[in-house]
Formats: sequence, structure tokens, C-alpha cells
Amino acid sequence: MTTIAKKAPKKEKEKRQSPEDRLEALRYNQMMYGPTAGELRSAPKKINYGASYLKHPKFQSLMTAFKNGLEYEFNVTYKNRIYPISTDGSRILFDGKTIYHCRPLNKYEQNLYLDRASMIQYEANEALVHLAFAVLQNFPELGTPQLSYMHNQFYYGTETLKVGVVEQGPNLMIGTYRHIKAQEKNRK
Repeated sequence: MTTIAKKAPKKEKEKRQSPEDRLEALRYNQMMYGPTAGELRSAPKKINYGASYLKHPKFQSLMTAFKNGLEYEFNVTYKNRIYPISTDGSRILFDGKTIYHCRPLNKYEQNLYLDRASMIQYEANEALVHLAFAVLQNFPELGTPQLSYMHNQFYYGTETLKVGVVEQGPNLMIGTYRHIKAQEKNRK
């Protein structure tokens, strides 16, 4: 007896998912279960507020004039509008409004105050936000500032600056710094 040789049956290939099917499955999975660990969005980058001002010569001149009790002014542009930043020796002004001011504590030190009302008025202005942090970073003797900025609002500690304006007034004491007006004389 002779048998007729037949070809061996072919293995059926597994059906692969087309790119369109894969995208549809991903959309369904994300809708039902949320993103997977590999698909999580990256955390937003932390913005270093004040860094743009700190090394700028005009800002350095402003802070030197503020510490020495002199006058100085320069302009910044934000969203096609020019904002003057100035000092008269005891106040730092932004667009003509007092942002920071100082009061003498003793012969060598002064208290630095933040004007909450002005800060709230301009808290959506990025030029002011950077200025506010640059001034605080320029005084290392004040320590780590409790001022922070999130969601277009200033926070001092855990509360917004708006809290306490009515009860306590607009002035918020930030700390004490040593001024240069009264130089210490060297002992001989």
C-alpha cells in the first residue's frame, strides 16, 4: 500500500494587534483604570523664583542702594508693559507700590517688612514674583524664607497672604538684617 504524502498542516500564526487596535485598547484602559506606573505624567519642574534677578547688575545696584539708604531705579518689561522697580533707601517699590520697607531696630540692624496688600494686587505678575523672592534671597541673614508661591498665590507658611490683612494690617515682618549705613569702626 502506498500512502500519498500530504503536506504537514501549517501552524496558525497568532493574530497580532494592529496599531489602531492597540491605541483603542490603551484609551479604554486609561479611561477605566487610569494611567499605569510607566505612563504617569512627570512632575512639574520646580521653578527657581528670583534667579533671573539675583545675578543681574541692575538688581545688585538696587539692593546696594537699599542697604545704603540711597535711591535707584530700573525698569522691567512683562507682557508688553513696563514696570519700574525702585528704592528710596527705606522702601522697595514695584510700579509705584511699596513691596518691602524697613524700619530701624537699632544702630546696626533694621526690620524688613512685606506689604501684603501690594503683593496680593500683583501676585499674578511674574516680574513681581521673581523680585519678591530675589529680595529675600539677597538677605542670607533672614534665613530660609517662609514665603512661597503656588497656583498664582503667595503663601506665608501655610496660609495665603490674604489671611490676616484685615485683622493684622498689611505689614508683615519678615526678619532683621544688618544694614551698611552705620559702619562699625575697627578697634586699634
